[in-house]
Amino acid sequence: MSTVAAYAAPSAGAPLERTTIERRPVGEHDVQIEIKYAGICHSDIHQARGEWGNQIFPMVPGHEIAGVVTATGPGVTRFAVGDRVGVGCMVDSCRECENCRAGLEQYCLKGFVDTYNGIDRAGNPTYGGYSTHIVVDENFVLRIPDGLSLQEAAPLLCAGITTYSPLRHWNAGPGKRVAVVGLGGLGHMAVKIAHALGAEVTVLSQTLRKKDDGLKLGADHYHATGDPATFEQLAGRFDLLLCTVSARLDLDAYLGLLKTDGVLANVGAPEEPVSLNVFSLIFGRRSLAGSAIGGIAETQEMLDFCAEHGLGAEIELIRADQINEAWERVLNSDVRYRFVIDAATI
Repeated sequence: MSTVAAYAAPSAGAPLERTTIERRPVGEHDVQIEIKYAGICHSDIHQARGEWGNQIFPMVPGHEIAGVVTATGPGVTRFAVGDRVGVGCMVDSCRECENCRAGLEQYCLKGFVDTYNGIDRAGNPTYGGYSTHIVVDENFVLRIPDGLSLQEAAPLLCAGITTYSPLRHWNAGPGKRVAVVGLGGLGHMAVKIAHALGAEVTVLSQTLRKKDDGLKLGADHYHATGDPATFEQLAGRFDLLLCTVSARLDLDAYLGLLKTDGVLANVGAPEEPVSLNVFSLIFGRRSLAGSAIGGIAETQEMLDFCAEHGLGAEIELIRADQINEAWERVLNSDVRYRFVIDAATI
């Protein structure tokens, strides 16, 4: 075991505090990573504040991890000391079920092992990226291409793959009209990726406050959903709506923006149940769907794609002692567009 520094929530809703945690020894197929940067995801806040149930405290959040390999187990074949690597939302899965064998570890039928707030195969709690080091099985480590800076790559391990996976699954590309609902940590990457895939991209946001940003990121159009005329003007226009917000929306109104056979895919997760009139689906053969992150192979594909197209996250780099302040700013939508912790300050 090794003792490393970390920032942890001691209990639900408590401010994060600097502490130490134990990391397991480097096993046969393990990779030890010195964490350089860790992104802050809205889900970190939900988990640490006890809003999603099944919390394990103390909790060290963080599943957007970028760093450098410092040690490898004797059986490791994919990585060497000095490699630039990343870790996303999962650090293991059953590897045996139908979905795992198909490269869909994010939909493991037995449940994947979360990077933090999870229980590993040995029965120990997992701790995330708000720390200086982590030990992960090589099969759940990603290679970060040289074309991406580590600090801009870190948020891609969640925000990037969470938007890339549904855009690829529902064939966003030339000739397709894609609308991104919300321009935040997820939404800004969705715009970049959809544009790079060749789709016609529209941002749908409550106001026009971020319009200039949206257009610079690659959007072709930008509309305010706070204006009822928007839903009349854009009725039946889109092949795909990618909803990145976690607020309750008028799903019937948004479904009305879809073409025949269009899809409204949710990657944001509202805390409360949502409802709709099923006729919004029946008339137009429209679909309401959801998507999680991606599997390991698809996440590597996403990183390579982002490197090829120069798609790093838009970040604000912070010190570890600014985490609690940054969380409050996330809740107030006061970040453009992802906070990233400099792990050297932990």
